[in-house]
Amino acid sequence: MHRVRLSVRENRLVFSVISESDYREHLEVLGRGWVVEIEDEIIGLAIGNAKNGNVWALFVHPDHERRGYGRQLHDVMVSWLWEQGVPKLWLTTDPDTRAQRFYEAAGWSVVGFAKGGQLRLELRGSSATLATRSE
Repeated sequence: MHRVRLSVRENRLVFSVISESDYREHLEVLGRGWVVEIEDEIIGLAIGNAKNGNVWALFVHPDHERRGYGRQLHDVMVSWLWEQGVPKLWLTTDPDTRAQRFYEAAGWSVVGFAKGGQLRLELRGSSATLATRSE
């Protein structure tokens, strides 16, 4: 997963270092993750935090972009987070990037800026989604 995370062209890790223990905490304690594999090689990943609604990771290796893997990972992760009863999802990304456009096309809204000048985007569950979760 970290190989994919480090391969991206945008939203590169600059301010922080992510370790194997960070992945474990997000996968085993805080939420859940999903991967796309081709021939036993991970080419995409998504990790969502069910404790605070954060999309901690959603990345596709550049060699496999524009094939729908990112949107599939997004949709599965968002559905799972709604099922966990999270009322609002959030993430940060660099402004004026393909990632920003990807999330906005998926219904996310820019709500301000986060540390380091990144954009903060949020996604709120629809009333239909909220009703499904409360049943």
